Amino acid sequence: MPPICRTPEKAMKHDKIQDRAAGALMGAWIGDGLGLGPHWYYDLKELRRDYGDWITDYTDPKPDRYHGGMKAGQLSQSGIILELMVRSLTVRGGYDQEDFCRRMDEELFPQLNGEPPHGPGGYTSQSIREAWRRRVEQGLPWGETAGHADTTEALERALAIGIRYALDPGAMADAVSRNTALTQSDETVAAMTVAFCAALGLVVKGSKFNRVISGKLMKLVKDGVLPFHAVTRDNLKPPRPGDPDPPRAGRFSSPDALLSPGYMATAAEDPDIRIEPAWKVSLVYGMPCAIYHMLPAAYYLAARFPDDFESAVLHAVNGGGQNQIRAMLTGTLVGAQVGLSGIPARFIDGLEKGEELKGLAQKLAGQATGEAD
Repeated sequence: MPPICRTPEKAMKHDKIQDRAAGALMGAWIGDGLGLGPHWYYDLKELRRDYGDWITDYTDPKPDRYHGGMKAGQLSQSGIILELMVRSLTVRGGYDQEDFCRRMDEELFPQLNGEPPHGPGGYTSQSIREAWRRRVEQGLPWGETAGHADTTEALERALAIGIRYALDPGAMADAVSRNTALTQSDETVAAMTVAFCAALGLVVKGSKFNRVISGKLMKLVKDGVLPFHAVTRDNLKPPRPGDPDPPRAGRFSSPDALLSPGYMATAAEDPDIRIEPAWKVSLVYGMPCAIYHMLPAAYYLAARFPDDFESAVLHAVNGGGQNQIRAMLTGTLVGAQVGLSGIPARFIDGLEKGEELKGLAQKLAGQATGEAD
């Protein structure tokens, strides 16, 4: 195959997309690792007692906590499943559901027993436990394994699909929808998962994460690319008499999940709306694990610190509660904005297998721009 010839401008754009894609994936792993020690402290006084006034780095979990026995810089099960997804994507050259499910069957499920404090990463989340029970104990086929959890387990792995298909949002939406349905049956959770990945893809491609990002997402709906149905016209204007019903691109009845990023970014940009210090975003949008608590906080922090990866992830971690996923989702959005080159080296150096994960991130980034090895 002859080499691809690019103008200097196109080569620079290509390199920037790869840098942002790799930064997005490393940002997720870094956020996961940072949250491992101080995970799930809902009493902030207890969090400060155990970890001081400001967490700045990877920390050991306390022996009696959720990830007791693990060490600073290791990944939780969320980060491990994300790695499993990335290895599937990079080996297969794209999303292959059969291959992903095989890896879950062979690499993860034999290490689980259905109990929360068990398995790689020190803790197994609800939807993964439910999928394990249906698949292993009941012998059900994939496709009959989803549960009703309103949490982010699907998004924690599907964000890699959002990165891989950043330049093809239609393929992204299809792959993310199918992967989400393996563990989450709630349509609202699925819509919010696809919406996050669509926003992430735009940022990887080069869009700013600001108040206009939702307008760009809605244009993809109007163009029939994203699987959401919208009755309103541009800028949410009402339909006019005689207007035909817009074509339905897919399964989601409302595009509201696509509007959330723009509203959160507007709040972060508005000088009259201040959350100070920014870690208190957890108190504004909620500390629990549900996706409707996690996404607004991650969107806000991503817009608040678009050029400052360290501040974004540390404010996510220091807010307590489900800080691991808040940091993971914030890390991927801000990592996409600053790129791999904008992430402080100490966060990669401090991760167990940091260089190996960096290599995986760069490989997926290459595939995202059509340059798979």
